[in-house]
Amino acid sequence: MVAYLPALTGIRFILALWVVLHHISGQGMMLEQFVKELPEVPRVLLRDGYLAVQSFFILSGFVLAQSYARTVWNKRSLINYFGARLARIYPVYLLSLVVVSPFIWGAMRENTRSFDTKVSLLISYLFVLQGWKGNLHVGWNTPAWSLSCEFVFYLCFPLLLPVIKGAGKWALAVIFVITIVTPAAMPHYGVPWDWKPIYHLSDFAAGIAASRVFDLGAARLTKRGAWFYLPATVAGIALILHPQWMDGTYGDLNTGLRPLNVLALLGFAWGGGILAEAVSGPVMDFLGKASYSLYILHVPVLWWFNKWAMRRGATTARSLSSLLYVAIVVAASAVAFRYVEVPCNSRVRQFFKKLAG
Repeated sequence: MVAYLPALTGIRFILALWVVLHHISGQGMMLEQFVKELPEVPRVLLRDGYLAVQSFFILSGFVLAQSYARTVWNKRSLINYFGARLARIYPVYLLSLVVVSPFIWGAMRENTRSFDTKVSLLISYLFVLQGWKGNLHVGWNTPAWSLSCEFVFYLCFPLLLPVIKGAGKWALAVIFVITIVTPAAMPHYGVPWDWKPIYHLSDFAAGIAASRVFDLGAARLTKRGAWFYLPATVAGIALILHPQWMDGTYGDLNTGLRPLNVLALLGFAWGGGILAEAVSGPVMDFLGKASYSLYILHVPVLWWFNKWAMRRGATTARSLSSLLYVAIVVAASAVAFRYVEVPCNSRVRQFFKKLAG
């Protein structure tokens, strides 16, 4: 029986909210002027909220490795596994496309793009191929590029897990070195930057390896996780504020943050300390469970919010507008989780269980 780790669920909400705030703090957005007037530390952190995505990828590898650690891969378990992964991602993603569909339809009716380009855009969004194609020059649901990565991770997981789950200490050290070095080396071998799933596969693999480290240290380090997540969080913030520290290396900011994110995740998983307790309560637990809906719905909801705000000339009190938007999107994600994500997840899993026999 896999132990439930509530702190990891709670921090998912914090990470999703960080991405939301990042998207409404950019140029021309509601919080742009407010953020410009902030002190350097919060201003930079809000600007770089996109970095939370790496944490999601590491968490994904960790949670899957914990959930499937004892799975014996065969035809039946693979069908159930892929059904569960499809159920995890696609229902809410499809809902996000429905929410933004009037804007997609409007773009399709314009004559500014060729027919082939329009078809390519629709195929990319329907089959979640955005992460392979770089900037598509449409903002229907920009965070969905990360789902391209997740689908690739899910395909690789049954191959990666048997290799990593039984690794010893030295083998784990080698695996972590590989996850750090590989993405930094790829540009030097001509791997296009647009192939985001390939670059971020190391994040996912690091999460699987972190799961193994967690198991090895569970007996001695449970409730002592603050030793890890506090220094890792402080060091991560310092690196985000001073990205020039990576100058002269082959890596970038994500390279430096990867081991720190692993340490922070392990710390929250082991628990203990005021931060882990703060994100482990029932409210944070529910919001964390609804965090995927928050992450994948916040841009489609933003399309409608901007349309509503512009119609009513809401150009003043933008900080208040942003608070209203955040409240609306959090509430929408909670409703979507309760009435779309949970029931659809259950139905899709049941379908694949029947299929597996």
